[in-house]
Amino acid sequence: MREMYARLMRRAGHYRWFALLVKHAIWRLDRALIHVTRGRFTMSGPQMSTMLLTTKGRSSGKEQTVPVYYVRDGLNLVAACENFGLKVASGWPKNLLANPRALIEIDGTAASYRARPATDAEVARNMPKLTEMWPVHDIYLERSGTRHVLVFEPVPAGA
Repeated sequence: MREMYARLMRRAGHYRWFALLVKHAIWRLDRALIHVTRGRFTMSGPQMSTMLLTTKGRSSGKEQTVPVYYVRDGLNLVAACENFGLKVASGWPKNLLANPRALIEIDGTAASYRARPATDAEVARNMPKLTEMWPVHDIYLERSGTRHVLVFEPVPAGA
């Protein structure tokens, strides 16, 4: 059943209407579901590793939290953003470029991270894993022409 749900989500992700629905509505439901269940449930299902990423708005200064797919690379986390293939860039990568500090919640546990653009080697190593999990990454890149791949390095407690 889980595998069938994952296939359905991955297939729906190819459609522009689905991208718009997620971009404008579903992510809010997903954010609440992940937070309330401490990461036990997500709209995407367990096959897609999802973190709650909190950044500080570069203009507003307000905290903004979004669910983001990620993969692990040693102690670091890696995420990619093509903003659902839309022409307008997503806010969270821009926020992190302006202020690299981030709070990330995974399975109900929050920790501080510092974000930075991925190196070419990190992109080459991690994009295949991200694309395997969410094949639509490449379709979104074709549509938007822009991809941000960010590495999140843990910040030691008290730093």
